[in-house]
Amino acid sequence: MVAPNLNSKDYYEILGCSRDADESALKKAYRKLAVKWHPDKNVDSQEATTNFQKVSEAYATLSDPKKRQMYDQYGEEGVKAHEAGADMPGGGMGGFGGFPGGHGGGMGGMSPEEAQQFFAHAFGGGDPFGGMFGMGGMGGGGPGIRFSSSMGGGGDPFGGGGFGGGDPFSAFLGGGGMGGSMRGSGMGGHGMRGHPGMRSSMPSVAKQYDVIPQGTIVSLKGLVSKSNLNGDRGVVKQYISQSKRYVVELEDSDETLSVKPDNLLQHVHVRIHDIQSQPELNGETGTIITWCPDKGRYSIYVASLKKFVSLKPCNVVLDSGTVAKVTGVESKPELNGRWGTIKNWISESNKYDVQLSSNQIIRLKVENMIL
Repeated sequence: MVAPNLNSKDYYEILGCSRDADESALKKAYRKLAVKWHPDKNVDSQEATTNFQKVSEAYATLSDPKKRQMYDQYGEEGVKAHEAGADMPGGGMGGFGGFPGGHGGGMGGMSPEEAQQFFAHAFGGGDPFGGMFGMGGMGGGGPGIRFSSSMGGGGDPFGGGGFGGGDPFSAFLGGGGMGGSMRGSGMGGHGMRGHPGMRSSMPSVAKQYDVIPQGTIVSLKGLVSKSNLNGDRGVVKQYISQSKRYVVELEDSDETLSVKPDNLLQHVHVRIHDIQSQPELNGETGTIITWCPDKGRYSIYVASLKKFVSLKPCNVVLDSGTVAKVTGVESKPELNGRWGTIKNWISESNKYDVQLSSNQIIRLKVENMIL
């Protein structure tokens, strides 16, 4: 992939894709750019609104096989003319639909409202980030973003999930039909010990409470030498204790990357809590999409509302089992920078019980644990 060029009028260049890019590459490019420029994340930014329109229009054309063929043959004007019902050389391609508002292809032909409609429409009206990993069929996974139905000491504090039973990131790496866990043995929680008369030759491994589990869906952030990969998604495959780095397998690729913990953002489920200005949001569940360090806020997609909300950590309750970083503890500054597993949330005090090691559990304010 080349870098997206939002100043270009070429749909492929806008998305940063080659002309022979497959559907998976187009989806990946659109998702990354749409998340970056979504108007709900960039309030009062005309640049973001315009760029969101551009990437939505480009993907709307190239994701439709007939429109893409017309665009490849005749360019932008060919798509617009065909949408208008003009006869084109070769004929026989008429009748395919335009954008949700009725406009066809052509730069500037999609309004901000239509771009928003297409964003939701393109993903069946559900979570726009749900089907973006191109694998499909991976059911289950429960409310934890890591395809896990159990976490060894911490279940889901909210029960029942929050996305209609569908994990918005569950359709990621791997084959179809994989409910349950990708984190543990890779066998859906059923190791050889489950079979009478058989003994596993695998050595037991002590649980590491300060390590992001295998199978966790993440995106890359803050990379300097490979800044073009910032925003790309992947899955944690391994933690190397000697280097204190994670091996991440990138989405739609066999490529792996060794990265520091601070260069990963986990896409976990959360529950919104104690919003005074918008109490109707309290109790809603969402998925963390980005972290804005300048504002100290998460950008969270709430599927039931089909919108982004920008929230401080104190208003975001992380799922039990999430591994997060301790920050901002003034009474015990030596704890800052350490990682631990959230065991449970105490709603009355808005605090977590956090396990740092096998013999150390501490209680911290919600805002003192960030991803």
